[in-house]
Amino acid sequence: MVNQSSPMGFLLLGFSEHPHLEKVLFVVVLCSYLLTLLGNTLILLLSTLDPRLHSPMYFFLSNLSFLDLCFTTTCVPQMLSNLWGPTKTISFLGCFVQLFIFLSLGTTECILLTVMAFDRYVAVCQPLHYATIIHPRLCWKLAGVAWIIGLVESVVQTPSTLHLPFCPHHQVDDFVCEVPALIRLSCGDTTYNEIQMAVASIFILVVPLSLILVSYGAIARAVLRIGSAKGRRKALGTCSSHLIVVTLFYSSVIAVYLQPKNPYAQERAKFFGLFYAVGTPSLNPLIYTLRNKEVKRAFRRLLWKEVEPS
Repeated sequence: MVNQSSPMGFLLLGFSEHPHLEKVLFVVVLCSYLLTLLGNTLILLLSTLDPRLHSPMYFFLSNLSFLDLCFTTTCVPQMLSNLWGPTKTISFLGCFVQLFIFLSLGTTECILLTVMAFDRYVAVCQPLHYATIIHPRLCWKLAGVAWIIGLVESVVQTPSTLHLPFCPHHQVDDFVCEVPALIRLSCGDTTYNEIQMAVASIFILVVPLSLILVSYGAIARAVLRIGSAKGRRKALGTCSSHLIVVTLFYSSVIAVYLQPKNPYAQERAKFFGLFYAVGTPSLNPLIYTLRNKEVKRAFRRLLWKEVEPS
């Protein structure tokens, strides 16, 4: 795939207009990336090694952790290089690969969070039928659907975005190759791409978020019908971590993809995009481990087995 209007690649401006922030952001991004690697690898390890975590909830959580690992690794090394040094370029092929993976994994996460909301809905609203409804084969199918939808979205939108006629300066006003920033870089007609992005936003952001809200509306009604305060706390405890993750993820994604067209909104969207790409993957493991007794018990069991021989 070659676009003659960008033979040498792009210049990622990032936060170059705030040079005093770049070194600070470098430290923040590096620390967040290390936390992402450590936290998500730990969840994958526990979900694999501990038989008590071999359940649908932790199957989906391990999918989310693997996705976050791949998602951040797609953009963070390039981002760290740009923040540290004066060179902020990315090749056309590198931009293509980054955009393709970024779109695919971002879409997959939207669908996966919806699947996890459905899992929590069944656990709270249909507890007696949970094992029958959410069986292992369905879990694999739902996870597979999420990954396939992400791949299809990227296959459709990435080539059409990078086939745009780009302005000669090739300056992308962002820290990664993202669809909104590349559309703004185009000097040609972007109507088709803007319609495509709007339609994708409806099916990948609005519809999944609406389904999540409907699920949590049903969960809230079911919780209110529980007689004991202890039962209500237990039911809410199974959903609170996921609800926090959904809030953080969708608020940042909506700020990036559904922003108004003005310089202030674009500048603000870069910071939301940074949080979306770096912040949420590092916070997800902390949210799930700090608020989840079963994960903490699994971690203690893993440590105890490792120190037991000595």
